[in-house]
Amino acid sequence: MRKLTNNIIGKNISIVVLFSILTISLNAQVNQPNIVFILADDLGYGDLSVNGGTDVKTPNIDKLFKSGVTFNNFYSNSTVCSPTRASLITGRYPDMVGVPGVIRGVKDQSWGYLCEDALTLPYILNKAGYETALIGKWHLGLESPNTPNERGFKFFHGFLGGMMHDYYTHLQHGNNYMRKNDSVVTAKGHATDVFSDWAIDYINIQKNRDSPFFMLLAYNAPHYPIQPPKEWYEKVKNREKDISDKRAKNVALVEHLDDGIGKVIKALKASGQYENTIIVFSSDNGGHLPSSASNGNLRGGKIDMYEGGIKVPTCMVWNNKIESNSALNVTGVTMDFYATLTYLAGIEINHEVDAINLMPDIGDKTIKKDDRTIYFVRRAGYKYSGLCYYAVRKGDYKLVQNSPFEEFQLFNILEDPLETIPLDDNPKEFHNLRYQLSQHIRKAGAIPWQKKEK
Repeated sequence: MRKLTNNIIGKNISIVVLFSILTISLNAQVNQPNIVFILADDLGYGDLSVNGGTDVKTPNIDKLFKSGVTFNNFYSNSTVCSPTRASLITGRYPDMVGVPGVIRGVKDQSWGYLCEDALTLPYILNKAGYETALIGKWHLGLESPNTPNERGFKFFHGFLGGMMHDYYTHLQHGNNYMRKNDSVVTAKGHATDVFSDWAIDYINIQKNRDSPFFMLLAYNAPHYPIQPPKEWYEKVKNREKDISDKRAKNVALVEHLDDGIGKVIKALKASGQYENTIIVFSSDNGGHLPSSASNGNLRGGKIDMYEGGIKVPTCMVWNNKIESNSALNVTGVTMDFYATLTYLAGIEINHEVDAINLMPDIGDKTIKKDDRTIYFVRRAGYKYSGLCYYAVRKGDYKLVQNSPFEEFQLFNILEDPLETIPLDDNPKEFHNLRYQLSQHIRKAGAIPWQKKEK
């Protein structure tokens, strides 16, 4: 049996000084870990108490961060839902798999179509013996062939669409997109509770099976409409005396989400599966400022290419395998979990991906430079004339554009994390990133993002 030493970073130090904390087998048939990936929707960077939120209490999510490795420089692949989700399940930039923007049921408002030949993460895990499930939000297609069951999830219990217009009726534009596999279902209760309960049901079913499982638990919360249960809202209003009604609703929706996540973790422990389960927590993009989300000290929010729109709170836990209270400073993106999780599951990838393994073997003690170029894209509708806008990150430099009609600006994120001082006097880095972006756009231009008309 071949083994490699995988090294998880110690608290607040660089990846290059990390040594033998995690040892795993690369044999895909031996002791494969379960994987639970928890994805929040529009969670603000400052809307966790572990991230410095002073008016929000998130003890269960906080505990996850303290129980494993925190990714200090982690980004969503886009400023909105569908592109990031496409990157998560394909390991590619979203415009490389046909999803540069939000997929919607209305043709003239839809800006993506997931490539039918993309090899998805659940598909790859299936081939390696995993049971796979999506609980919650899909948002990558409403019809065949782009439904969860057809894209690798053996079990789907959730919501096909994007945003719910009501957390209790679960409707979008009057349509019921709740499904159990391909069957329409009617659920009762707040969507966060519904998805937590369905996740717990799946965990309890899996405890009696020999196969490992991968469960993507994709909540709608705290995406607008900001609609927490009444008792959670009242608790926040009573506790935070100076809080506005709008802010209190957002905080309550996040705290209610935290409670649901706590119940899911409790179910993993009660079923005896926690010890060999990798748990990842992240968000699909930054917090929505008009809904009174907080992105802490970061500039901007959802839809922006500033840090507040794409930097997301992210951690990974694997009990007794990943060091608690540790941190990783290398820049990561949502798509990287494709390569990271397959590696930790002992699965070799033989097809093209853009993702990198965030937990590489560095037993040779050579320096790993954080020097790749990372691209962020969003295509959108009327306001943007159907065009894309971008950000590019390499090392400490970041090129930013927040609409197709805005000039690019260059920032040094290390020296200027609030992105307030454009580097007009650094034409070399500016033109270098612009050129690299042009080549990415050139490559992505070969990928169709609309379904061909019959």
